[in-house]
Amino acid sequence: MFNVICMASDFFYPNMGGVEEHIFNLSQCLIRRNYKVIIITHSYDQRVGVRYMTCGLKVYYLPIKVFYNQCILPTMICNIPLIRYILIREQVDIIHGHSAFSALGHEVSLVGRTMGLKTVFTDHSLFGFADTSAVLTNKFLELSLADCNHCICVSHTGKENTVLRAKVPSNRVSVIPNAVDAYSFTPDPSKRTDISDGITIVIISRLVYRKGVDLMAAIMADICPKYRNISFIVGGDGPKMWLLQEVRQRKGLQDQITLLGSLEHSQVRSVLNKGHIFLNTSLTEAYCMAIVEAAACGLQVVSTNVGGIPEVLPEKLIYLTEPTLDSLVLGLEKAIFDLQSSRNVCPYECNELVKSMYNWIDITQRTEIVYKRVAGEPKNSLGEQLKSYIPCGVWPYLLVVSLVYLIIQFLEWCVDRKNIDIAKNLTGNDKINNKNKSK
Repeated sequence: MFNVICMASDFFYPNMGGVEEHIFNLSQCLIRRNYKVIIITHSYDQRVGVRYMTCGLKVYYLPIKVFYNQCILPTMICNIPLIRYILIREQVDIIHGHSAFSALGHEVSLVGRTMGLKTVFTDHSLFGFADTSAVLTNKFLELSLADCNHCICVSHTGKENTVLRAKVPSNRVSVIPNAVDAYSFTPDPSKRTDISDGITIVIISRLVYRKGVDLMAAIMADICPKYRNISFIVGGDGPKMWLLQEVRQRKGLQDQITLLGSLEHSQVRSVLNKGHIFLNTSLTEAYCMAIVEAAACGLQVVSTNVGGIPEVLPEKLIYLTEPTLDSLVLGLEKAIFDLQSSRNVCPYECNELVKSMYNWIDITQRTEIVYKRVAGEPKNSLGEQLKSYIPCGVWPYLLVVSLVYLIIQFLEWCVDRKNIDIAKNLTGNDKINNKNKSK
């Protein structure tokens, strides 16, 4: 018998980003290791209901409206009937939430814990401690992780950050990095222009403040007039897209700056292979998937030296700079000079290095160890669950958890789990037989 894992997050395909890719690839590898995996996320435009992806991965796109920045409104109680129904129908054993920003991930975890299920949480981001938004987010994360069985961080810097801001005991936090499919992100130098004809700098990122879009705009305004043979390709969308459009229009740089907007994941490799240098201007980052994909495609990476980024790539594959305009421009100029002097690392050597450092099989095996550990832990009673929240100092939250428990108990009486149809678990042989029948 195998465990049923429920991945829960506001961030999933067709939305693009490191969290989305992490959830999908981890789910695919778990399925290959005979786990059943389902994903719970919110609807995206017309994508509502149950959808199936590669290897029979089932995705529940719940009919919940987005509140802010692709996240739902954290009501805590409004979605309990639907979440409970799915967890019972799929016979979920472990809930794996992703991203501190995801209200849905925290909500599914809370409902699951109250139902007696085990929970794991992966934190993909770093936060500060001073500004108002960070204080509120950190307190909410502290409450959410107070009763979580285990927490995973994607870098050692991320672990230190999570332990400090969420007050999670360090023995309940593991470091398991992201990975990249280096067999899919392979170099193709034939798609690049010759260096003598021009150098292309690629940026693929969500266009939000924490990704350093203000620095991107300032760099373009500085570099483009100085080097007329340099061009920028920007992939990604977000609320700060207007800033890049304004710089391009005001400086007359339409011939040097190409804004592609939102990209499908299948398009990322082809865009990366058009470039010589990859630029990352993040102001905070626990682990940057984009720079690993860029290095796998053989690009020289110039990145801000923030968060867990120094842990990600070896020194010869990355130029680390301070998150300032002058430092980033100097880093780019050094990368350009090394490229023109043929001092850059061979693209195929870059790919082999990334392939040896990161692979999803290893990440999945390490995550499976966490699952086995939490599966053996005893279930907490309601009293023990409430007791774990007391050190957080937010007493009204105990009333919220108690209300969640009462609603679940009412649903147990009103909608008996015996009357809920159990979804069939397809084994590997069933999948093959169904595929043959369809032919």
